[in-house]
Amino acid sequence: MASRTKKKRSRSASRRTSGNPAKRPVVEAGPVVLADWIGAARLRTLPLAVAPVILGTAAAQVTDRSLHWVLALACLAVAVLLQVGVNFANDYSDGIRGTDRHRVGPARLTASGRVPAKRVLITALVFFALAAVAGLAIVIRTQQWWMLIVGAACIVAAWFYTGGKRPYGYNAMGELFVFVFFGLVAVLGTTWVQSFALPVEAWLAAVAAGLFACAVLLANNLRDIDEDRAAGKRTLTVLIGKRATQVVYTLFVIVPFLIAAFFALLYPVAWLSLLVLLAIIPAVLIVWTYRTPRELIIALSLTSLSSVGYAALMYWALAA
Repeated sequence: MASRTKKKRSRSASRRTSGNPAKRPVVEAGPVVLADWIGAARLRTLPLAVAPVILGTAAAQVTDRSLHWVLALACLAVAVLLQVGVNFANDYSDGIRGTDRHRVGPARLTASGRVPAKRVLITALVFFALAAVAGLAIVIRTQQWWMLIVGAACIVAAWFYTGGKRPYGYNAMGELFVFVFFGLVAVLGTTWVQSFALPVEAWLAAVAAGLFACAVLLANNLRDIDEDRAAGKRTLTVLIGKRATQVVYTLFVIVPFLIAAFFALLYPVAWLSLLVLLAIIPAVLIVWTYRTPRELIIALSLTSLSSVGYAALMYWALAA
């Protein structure tokens, strides 16, 4: 009798922890503290917002040697606020869909059930609004009113990465949009508002920034490949598989250094950017040899930090 009771309990537990991730039970993890909100902001991704602004400012100084530091800081505010906003928006959207219930990284606020989804959504919208205010200030200062359309496109893209009925992040389009907005739009926009010019250096720097951001996204999606596949999240990594993702990641982090080598022909200090390989090489090794998904968090962090190191050294080369 006791044996049959245990079997029934086992089958009941199995039913409760299988099937649609959105229907699985939430495990309480104690009260929410400030550290949880900071974790949800995913600070390890902020270098991806900072690097394009540094590179864009460097490219601007190629044609205008003056440092327009107020505009540069305003661009930085827009980039960082948008990044934090999209992180909270992803927390909300993934959480209500149930795709974050069994992720490998830090627990999300919405998926954990410790914070009402509406509160997370409001937080995301507040950061989007703050980014819009900073962007509006740039537009007023530069009188480049057409950039209001660009700013609106950035916010729309940030929301529909995982939000809406058909989020592009769930349909293998994440890397494309990340390249466009974290690379082309962020770098070229920063360069334009400071110099009203787009030299070749800006375009090449934009490609480098975009590839670093895409590499971080690939490392993140490689970490979550099994969970995303089970949840029906069709990322590029899910579609092309582990081995192809490793190859593409490696290409994405190598190309920026080929660009730096080209820059070095005109700006010798650019050779110093090769020092960043001291962080990138370990990241590549982890991506190719990891045994547990959690190890990829280190690769993700190294790649993200490398983007800032690369940007800082390229600024030295271009703006010196």
